[in-house]
Amino acid sequence: MSNHIVEEDEAKKMDIRRISSSSSGCHSEELPYVHKVGVPPKQSLLKEFTDTVKETFFADDPLRPFKDQPRWRQFVLGLQFIFPILEWGKDYNLTNLRGDLIAGFTIASLCIPQDIGYAKLAKLAPEYGLYSSFVPPLIYAFMGSSRDIAIGPVAVVSLLLGTMLQKVFDPAENAVEYRRLAFTATFFAGITQATLGFFRLGFLIDFLSHAAIVGFMAGAAITIVLQQLKGLLGININKFTKKTDIISVMRSVWNTVHHGWNWETIVIGLSFLAFLLLAKYIGKKNKKLFWVPAIAPLISVILSTFFVHITHAEKHGVEIVSHIRKGVNPPSLDEIYFTGGYVIKGFKIGLVAGMIALTEATAIGRTFAAVKGYQLDGNREMVALGTMNIVGSLTSCYVSTGSFSRSAVNNMAGCKTAVSNIVMSCIVLLTLEVITPLFKYTPKAIISSIIISAVLSLIDIQSIILLWKIDKFDFVACMGALLGVVFVSVEIGLLIAVRK
Repeated sequence: MSNHIVEEDEAKKMDIRRISSSSSGCHSEELPYVHKVGVPPKQSLLKEFTDTVKETFFADDPLRPFKDQPRWRQFVLGLQFIFPILEWGKDYNLTNLRGDLIAGFTIASLCIPQDIGYAKLAKLAPEYGLYSSFVPPLIYAFMGSSRDIAIGPVAVVSLLLGTMLQKVFDPAENAVEYRRLAFTATFFAGITQATLGFFRLGFLIDFLSHAAIVGFMAGAAITIVLQQLKGLLGININKFTKKTDIISVMRSVWNTVHHGWNWETIVIGLSFLAFLLLAKYIGKKNKKLFWVPAIAPLISVILSTFFVHITHAEKHGVEIVSHIRKGVNPPSLDEIYFTGGYVIKGFKIGLVAGMIALTEATAIGRTFAAVKGYQLDGNREMVALGTMNIVGSLTSCYVSTGSFSRSAVNNMAGCKTAVSNIVMSCIVLLTLEVITPLFKYTPKAIISSIIISAVLSLIDIQSIILLWKIDKFDFVACMGALLGVVFVSVEIGLLIAVRK
């Protein structure tokens, strides 16, 4: 009996152990696994600062390909890093050459008349616009990493330079000093761009928000159109205001309505402006006809020049280009201000122009790189743009950058690499050496028409409407920059854009 009782007690104890062990096992399965992390070793302030700087400026570790490489290989990689053409040039073939030749000829037909007009915006002689589409594109083709950007003078930067330079020197009374200051500003614009790229400070251009850029570009485009009214209406430059705000410009236009307008000039200008706008409409409706708006400006120049020559319209008040200097870029190192009071003024103008040019080129490069699916090194781009402007300032060029209109045409024409810029440069060189005397009878009204048709695309109405729908604060920033440029000045509009 006692044995039976003892056996029952032992059985109960065993059951209790099983229940407790099973319950503890279930409980342990429900607990999450915790990995114990040790306390990181304490770092010195210098080490923490060094790591932060490396993470901020060298997150992509640009020196990684050079590690554990022999000296000769490091030298080759260094050359390819500075001149990307040595890297992709190894795989260049006839198919690429065919695409680049077609694209180069197409953008050359567009850039030649535009360059003459943009030089006018910068208040420089026409040949300086052509010079700026000869040397800078060659430099960029060897140093740039974008396949689609077409390099040359652009409307907004030309207007900005002309507006700021004329506050120091009158381009009519002090043409030599004005030109020297333009080269000085170009030199410092290049220094600014190259320095930003070398020290990997490209994030500074992000101070200009997208909304502010849209507003500034639209305001600059409206200002450029207003400035071209004197050429389109045949108003004498001495009777036209030097201010850029819309009120001053419209007052000048109205005051000369009875004794300043020239009806022959108006007919020529408006007729070819309608032709250029029609060509752009055709190209937009049918992408296969992209070459129509590209070649339309050159056709306009040829036809209007021939018409003026055979009718002697210049004797009836139609203003003509008269003279474009023949020959390649003369050296201009001795014309740059390296000492004296104008160095600081040239630096200030160059800093502003360089930043705007950099913003435009970066936006274009990023857009086409995203569309075509290739990588674009922003810092290398800045060094390339800066170097080409430094060299350009030494060869009678003013600030050049990527052009929206030309880059779009370059892309649609089937460009494969930056060789399209080399092709364009060669055609501009041929123009400078041979064709420039033929532009003698080109009416200035045609140049105004070409500029107006080119800058209208900078007024991005759809983006402005989208800003209103999405973010009212961005819309206010956009309109602030736009109205600042149109009603006050380009500098005030730019200041508003930066502050926003």
